[in-house]
Amino acid sequence: MLLIRLLCVIIFISLSVYTAPVFAAEPNLFSAFFGAIAGGGWQGQFNLDFLFMLTLSGLYTSWRHRFTPAGLALGLLAFLGGASFLSIYLFVQSFRHKDVRTLLVG
Repeated sequence: MLLIRLLCVIIFISLSVYTAPVFAAEPNLFSAFFGAIAGGGWQGQFNLDFLFMLTLSGLYTSWRHRFTPAGLALGLLAFLGGASFLSIYLFVQSFRHKDVRTLLVG
C-alpha cells in the first residue's frame, strides 16, 4: 500500500506543477481539447483515447459507490478531474482498505 500511496502523491504533485503554468497560459481547456479531436491527427487521437479513459474512471468511481447520488457526484469529479482526482481518491481510499485488491475492486 505504501507504494500506491507514494505513486498517488507523485502523480498529484507532478500534475499540479505541470498544470498550473499551462492553465495560466491557456485557461480554455475545452476548445483546445475538442479542437484537436475535431482536427484529426495524433493529438486528436490521444485526446479521444483520454476522453474514454476519463469516462471509464467516472463510471468506475460511481460503480464503487453503487451509483448513489454521492457516487454519481464522485464519478463526475473523476471524469472532470482525471488523474488529479483519481490520485487523491485512491490515496484516501488506501487508508480505508487493508489490501490492494479491496482498494481497486471494492
